[in-house]
Amino acid sequence: MNHKPTGRRKSRQIMVGRVAVGGNAPVSVQSMTKTDTRDVAATLDAINHLRLAGCDIIRLAVPDAAAAKALKDICSASPIPVIADIHFDHQLAIDAIRNGVHGLRINPGNIRSEEKVREVIAAATDWHVPIRVGVNAGSLDPAIKLKYGGVTAAGLAESALNEVKRLEKYGFELIKIAVKAFDLHTMCEAVRITASSCDYPLHLGVTEAGLPEDGIVRSAMGIGSLLLQGIGDTIRVSLTGDSALEVITGLKILQSAGLRSEGPVIVSCPTCGRCQIPLQEIARQVHQRLAGIKESFQVAVMGCAVNGPGEAEQADFGIAGGKESGLIFKHGKVVKSLPMDQLVDGLIEEIFTSLQTDKKGEKK
Repeated sequence: MNHKPTGRRKSRQIMVGRVAVGGNAPVSVQSMTKTDTRDVAATLDAINHLRLAGCDIIRLAVPDAAAAKALKDICSASPIPVIADIHFDHQLAIDAIRNGVHGLRINPGNIRSEEKVREVIAAATDWHVPIRVGVNAGSLDPAIKLKYGGVTAAGLAESALNEVKRLEKYGFELIKIAVKAFDLHTMCEAVRITASSCDYPLHLGVTEAGLPEDGIVRSAMGIGSLLLQGIGDTIRVSLTGDSALEVITGLKILQSAGLRSEGPVIVSCPTCGRCQIPLQEIARQVHQRLAGIKESFQVAVMGCAVNGPGEAEQADFGIAGGKESGLIFKHGKVVKSLPMDQLVDGLIEEIFTSLQTDKKGEKK
């Protein structure tokens, strides 16, 4: 049912804690806590909340020594790998490594001393901690910005690859690269240039994508277009809002691209004058009743009893509305007709019965 993009870019694989990134590993979803990292309890609550939403890897801001110290308790209790986000202060990076983080996000260019960069690399090597080199408009090398006359795709890619060379110089190759921008054309082209210049795994995202109503669309277009080209090993949707929505959006992007199949996919029509049932309400109920199910299948909620099964014949299960009633169909074939107020219950019963039957068959 889901068609995976062909020709996925072949990247080397690294481990962020127990999560594989790159190679043939599934594209993972990341987010970032919005709590004060120094508040261990609040941060762990946030991490657990995001894990339940489907987050694979979590990133924390580490602005000072107190936050770095708190990482020891956070990392030991976190259900998912933790990445420390650090700028400028190399000692914070070293402390974070020693306190158990599973990855670093740094821009080596922000650490001006070559000796300090080498110290961070030495610690990361000893503890087998990968480093994500992150470059965006705000961290673009001033010399490169001048060279290209501003923030350009070529400049962002060159800056990122130069930072990678600083790590490679000391034999360090546990590297992941992120090249981000707000402008989609710039971001996508910068990532494509980077992808063609190395085989390190790539982290995708659109910087400062905005409020959910805008940022979801912008992120889906930018991240999704690259995924459909086979580029990308891990993603983060950056929204001004609840981090759980970032995770949910990221998962939906991967589902839409055919790269993640966990959980049901709900297809519903936009309705028209033929619709005689409260389709939006029914679709919402179906979505809520199926929340938390891990099995992969497609459910269609259609407003027209005549065209519904035909339009959604690829769906595993579905509803097709009629006049204050509707049909329940399975694999394109009608299995029962029910009054409107029984449609959701009838659909859910059909789904659960089929899932239980499948599980019994697997046990045999």
